[in-house]
This record gives sequence, C-alpha cells and structure tokens, in this order.
Amino acid sequence: MKSAGKSSSIRDVSGSLSIGHHLKDWVGKFSQGFLRARNKSIHERMENFSQKSHHILEEIKSLGFTRTMDELERGKLSVFNQLNFFQFITGIVVPMLCFFGNYKFPIASFFVASLPAWVSLIVLYLNFYFRYEAGMITYFILYPLATSIVYMSGMNLGVELYFILNGILAVFFLPLISQMLFSVGLSMVSYFVLVVINKEYHYQLHTSNFFLYLFNQVTAIVFIFYALFLIKKENNLYQFGILGTNKALQEKNEKIEKQKAEIEQKAVELSELNSLKNKLFSVISHDMKTPMYALRNLFRSMQQMDISGEEIKAIIPDVVSDLNYTTGLMENLLHWVKSQMNASNIIPGELDMEEIVDEAVHVHQLQAKTKKISIKRELDPSLQAFADRDMVTLVLRNLLSNAIKFTPEKGKIIIRVKTETPFCRVSIIDNGIGMDLDVLTKVQDNSYYTTHGTAKESGTGLGLMLSRDFLSKNGGSLLIESEAGKGSIFSFTLPLVENS
Repeated sequence: MKSAGKSSSIRDVSGSLSIGHHLKDWVGKFSQGFLRARNKSIHERMENFSQKSHHILEEIKSLGFTRTMDELERGKLSVFNQLNFFQFITGIVVPMLCFFGNYKFPIASFFVASLPAWVSLIVLYLNFYFRYEAGMITYFILYPLATSIVYMSGMNLGVELYFILNGILAVFFLPLISQMLFSVGLSMVSYFVLVVINKEYHYQLHTSNFFLYLFNQVTAIVFIFYALFLIKKENNLYQFGILGTNKALQEKNEKIEKQKAEIEQKAVELSELNSLKNKLFSVISHDMKTPMYALRNLFRSMQQMDISGEEIKAIIPDVVSDLNYTTGLMENLLHWVKSQMNASNIIPGELDMEEIVDEAVHVHQLQAKTKKISIKRELDPSLQAFADRDMVTLVLRNLLSNAIKFTPEKGKIIIRVKTETPFCRVSIIDNGIGMDLDVLTKVQDNSYYTTHGTAKESGTGLGLMLSRDFLSKNGGSLLIESEAGKGSIFSFTLPLVENS
C-alpha cells in the first residue's frame, strides 16, 4: 500500500512538472508573440511617422511652385522654404523653453524673442499664395531687423550667427546686385553694432541656460552649412540638367543635320531624275515617232500605190534599222522604269559568265553580221560571278551593241572575261572610231550624251547611264578607255562567287 501510494505521489509530481513545463512553453511563446507584435506595431508607427514627415517636408519644399518656373527657380524656392521652416521651428522652441522654464522671463520678452520665427512663418505664408518675390523681400529685410530688435530689447540669445546666414543667403537668392548689397550691408552692420560693439545686455542666455545658448549657436552653424549644402546641391543638379539638356540638343542637332543632308541628297537625286525624265520624254517624243512614221508610210505606200518588190526591198533595211533602234530604246526604258520602281529588288545569284556572254553575242549576231564585224571571246574557264542576272545581261548587251555601233565594217570586237580576285573583269574591246578627250570626259561624267554610229546608227545615251546604275547596285563599276581613231575598251567588274 505504501508502495502504491508512493508511486501515485510520484505520478502526481511528474504530471505537475509536465503541466508546468507546458505552461512555461506557452507563456514563452505568448511573450515572444506579444513582443513581436509590439515591435511590429512600433516599426509600423515609425514607418508611418517617417512617411508623413517626408510628405509634410515635400509639401513645404514645394510651396509656391508654378508651371512657368524653370528648374533653377524651383531649386532656389525649395531651399528657401526648407530654411524658413526650420528657422521657424528652432526660433519658436528656445523662447518657449525660456518662458516656461524661467518664471523671470516675461511674456513680452517671449514675443520679442520669437519675432524672427514669425518672420519665417510670414514668408512661408506668402510663398503659399505664390508671392515669392514679396517673401524674399520680407525675409531679407524683416529677418535681420527682427533679430536686431531682440538684441536692442536687452536680450542676448546667442543668435548672432543668423546675421551671417542672412548675408550668405542674400548672395544666392537676391537677383539684383542692389538688393543683395543692401541686405548684406544691413546684416553685417547689425552684427557689428549689436554683437561686436555692444556687449551689455540685461538678459544673457549663456548665463541663464547655457544648454539653450549652446543649442542656438550650434543650430546657427548647422543652418549655415545646411544652406551651403543645399545651394551646392541645387546648383549641381541644375548644371547636370543643363549638361543633359545640351547633350540632348546636340544629339537632336546632329540628327537634324543628318536629316538635312539626306534631304539635300534626295533633292539632288530628284532634280537629276526630273532632268532625266525631261530628256527621256524628249527622246520618246522625237526618236520613237520616226520609225513609227516610216513604217506607217511604207504600208500606206503599199496600200495606195503600186510599188514593186524591188522598191519595197530597198526601203525595208532603213525601216528595220529604225525599228532595231526603237526596240533597244524600249528595252532600256522598260528596264530603267523597273529599276526605279523596284530600287531594292535586286536578286543576286551565281552567274556562268560564259553563258551570259554567249547569250549577248547571239542577240547581236545579226547586227554584227550586217557590218561584217567579227566577235571573239576570251574567257577564263568555269568563271562564276555573283550578281543579278537580268541586270548583268542588260549591261553586257548595251556595251556590245555600243561597240558594234562605233566599229566600222569588217572591224573586230573582243569580249574578254578575266579573274581579278575578288572580282572578275569583263572587257569589250573594239577597234572602232574611239573618242577624243572632250567626248570621253562627257561620257565619263555620266552626261546624257550620244552620237551617231559608223553606219549613222542613232543612240540615246540611256544604255550607258543604265549600265552604270545596274553595276553600282551589284557592287561593280564601269571603266572606259578610248583614243580617237584607235578604238575603245569598256570594262566592268563584278563580285566573284566566294568558293570560285
């Protein structure tokens, strides 16, 4: 029985210890939760207070801001508002502490001692109603006068450094030299007379309450450095803003100059195209009607008159010659119009130059045969260029037709294609009439120039101009060499296929 009672007692004790342990854990957790909640509440309050304080300060800094103000004016007004706000706070605190902490400090002295603070409050009021200039005049005249009244009433509160602060601020804020000199002179004269010369005051704050005296001195020093810091900061921001604006303006000017150059270039191109258009219309209106009229007259004569076969055969070669000229002209015109309408529609590819040359010779075989001109080919084997096939074909046909045109009967033409890595050079060499220096200069200058061939063939000059344009678009160039009576060499380059 004793054993059972003893074991029961042990169980009770262990149960009590267990409950106590759990209770201790619960109390600990509750305490930790309470402390966390309390700390969280304090943190939230501090954060809310910080946000509200920041908001109030921003509101005070922006008093009197208008849309017409530039960045420099806004910066100055922001600094001016901050200094007046803090001067009001510190200017009212010390008189209140003196009044409530020293029963010998009369209420009249309290009002006199707080005059500078009320001046700052009046300035903030004027700025709130956008009377910025009135606020400036009020501050730089009344503030040193109010501080002087404090000293002249027999109180030395240790605020003499505010005369120095007022002079510093006048240099920065007042726009007119006369206003600045007046304010600085008023502050410095007041400081010299009331602080340096007169040292007898019935109330000396440094003997009555040295802590408040020290507070005023330190506050004035802090204000001086804080004002200089804010002024420096605003000036730097303004200068950086000017630099950024100048850089943006410079970039815009460069962009405008670039656009101007592009517009001028486009204007020149349009002028050239307009001139070319006029010449082309002149060619079309004059040259194209000649073969049409010749063909019409031939058929009219055949219809209305009894013309023999021999007479018709005698007329047809001239008509065919005119039609050949017209066909070439039409082909060049159509290609030129196509190139102008699809300026960027160039489809380069691998070109077998032997095949291109054979096609051009075949097209002009009849023209060469009529004048008994031999055409010889000299090509490097398996040579492949990289360019637009239609454009290169037209260039080669124009140059070959031109060579036939200015080569006399029984003349010779050589088409030579050689490799000049990374290009291939195509040369059309004739032993025709050639060109003198004056004619060669006109042709080299891409002038719209043409002459009659050895068999009185007509020309427009359009083919050569079109050839230059097509070669340029394909990364090539045209070279002309000629001497009167010895023939000409028209050669052009084309890029080679990279693996050729």
